Amino acid sequence: QVQLVESGGGLVQAGDSLRLSCAASGRTFSIYTVGWFRQAPGKEREFVAAIKWSRGNAYYADSVKGRLTISRDNAKNTVNLQMNSLKPEDTAVYYCAAATTVTIRVAAEYGYWGQGTRVTVSS
Repeated sequence: QVQLVESGGGLVQAGDSLRLSCAASGRTFSIYTVGWFRQAPGKEREFVAAIKWSRGNAYYADSVKGRLTISRDNAKNTVNLQMNSLKPEDTAVYYCAAATTVTIRVAAEYGYWGQGTRVTVSS
C-alpha cells in the first residue's frame, strides 16, 4: 500500500504562483510514476503532469507546459508541482496519484490517490 497526502492549495489571483506537494509513505519502493491530475467543477479528471519516481523523467499536459514544473525528492518521498502564471482555468481540485505499473497519463492506471487539494485562481 502507498499513502499520499497533498498540501499547498489555496486561493490566488491570476498570474500568481503556488507550490503543491505530495508526500508518499508506505511501500514507496514499488512506485513507478507519480502524477498530478485535476478536476474542475462539472468536468472530467484530467492529466496535468507526471514524473518517473526513480529516473525523474517529467511529462506535462500541453495546457500547462512552460508554466508548471514537477519535481521529486526521493530522500523525502515527496513530489512537488510548482505552478506559475496561474490562470482562472487552472481552478480545480488537484490530486496526486501513484502508479506501480508503467503508465504516465491514464488516470485509471494509477492505483493510489490522495484526497486532493483545492486550487482557486481568481481573475
